Amino acid sequence: MAWDDLHDSKPPEDPPRSGPRGTPPGGSGGGGGPQFEIPQFKLPKLKGSSVLFGILLLLALWILPSVFYFVDQDEEGVVVRFGKYVRTTEPGPHLKMPSPIEHVYTPKVTQVRVTEIGFRSSRSGQAKDFPHESLMLTGDQNIVDIDVVVQWKIKDAKDFLFNVEDQNRAVHNAAETTLRGIIGQHKIDDVLTTGRAAIQIELMQEMQLLLDTYGSGIEITTTQLKDVDPPAQVIAAFNDVTSAKEDRERMIHEAEGYRNAIIPETRGKAAQVLRVAEAYKEEVIQRAEGDVSRFNQQYNEYKKAPEITRKRIYLETMEEVFPRVNKFVMPEGGSGVVPLLPLNQGLDKALQGGAGR
Repeated sequence: MAWDDLHDSKPPEDPPRSGPRGTPPGGSGGGGGPQFEIPQFKLPKLKGSSVLFGILLLLALWILPSVFYFVDQDEEGVVVRFGKYVRTTEPGPHLKMPSPIEHVYTPKVTQVRVTEIGFRSSRSGQAKDFPHESLMLTGDQNIVDIDVVVQWKIKDAKDFLFNVEDQNRAVHNAAETTLRGIIGQHKIDDVLTTGRAAIQIELMQEMQLLLDTYGSGIEITTTQLKDVDPPAQVIAAFNDVTSAKEDRERMIHEAEGYRNAIIPETRGKAAQVLRVAEAYKEEVIQRAEGDVSRFNQQYNEYKKAPEITRKRIYLETMEEVFPRVNKFVMPEGGSGVVPLLPLNQGLDKALQGGAGR
C-alpha cells in the first residue's frame, strides 16, 4: 500500500464482509488499520581485497598520527612505554611506537617559571598578602615580614616529570622552609639593612641543594627578597630605630672623613719639618767643615809667616767687628799727628775734596 492510500477519502469498491458476530472485518483478530511495508535494502557484494584495503586505510589513519611527533626548540621529548621511561629526545621530528604503547611528553625546559612566597600577584598587578607564609622569626627573637620571588626552570625533564608530583608546590615549600632556617640565623638588623644580598645568595644555594636531594630536575636561577619589613603593628617604631641607626652611620662616616683629611695633612707637615731639620743639619755640618778647612789653611799659612798672618787676622777681625766704623791704619813710627782733619762729620767730604785736588 502506498503512503497516499492513507489519505484516500473514497470507500473501497469491494468492502470486506463481516465475519462472525463480534469479529471485525478482515479476518479473525486482525486490525482494520493501514498496513506498512518495510523497504528492502540490498548491500553490495564486497570482495576480499576491498575489505583488506579498508582495514589497512583505517589502521594507517590511526597509527600514522600517533607514530610521528615533533619537539620544539624550547622543549625536550620524554618518551614512556606503557608508563615507563624509555628515552629523552632533542628538538626536531621523531618517531615512536603508536599509542597506547608509547607516549611522549614535551615540557618547556627553557621557560623561566616564577614562584611567589608571602604574596600572590594577580593579572591586574595587585598583590595579595599571605601572612602565614611571610612572617618569620629572626635569630634575635624578632618578627619580620618577608616576601620572596623565586625564578626557576627545568634542568632535567625526566626527573621533573616523574620524581616530583607537584613541581610548583615543591619549589614553594623548599623556598619557605629554607628561608625560615636562614632568617633564624640572622639578626633583624642584618635582614632589614646590610644582609639582604647575602641572604639571597644563601637562599638560592641551599634551595638548589635541597631540590637536588629530591632529584626534582629543577634549577633555581634567581631569588629576590621583594619586601622586607617589620610587622605592620610595630613598623613605626622600627622606622624610628632605623633612622637613628642611619644618623649614627652618617656621623661615623663624617668623622672618618675628617680623620682621613687631617691625618695626611699632619703627616705632610711633620715630613716638612723633618726635611727642614735635615737641611739645617747638612748646612751646619758643611759650614763647620768649611770653617775647619779654612782654619787649617790659615794655620798652615801662619806657620810660614806668623807675624804677617797675625796682623792680617787682626785687621780682618776688626773689619768684621766694626763694619760701619771708619778705620785708619797708622804706621808705628809716625809723628802722632793725624794728617787729615776733621775726623768726625766732614771726614768723607774732606777725603773726597782731597782726592779732587
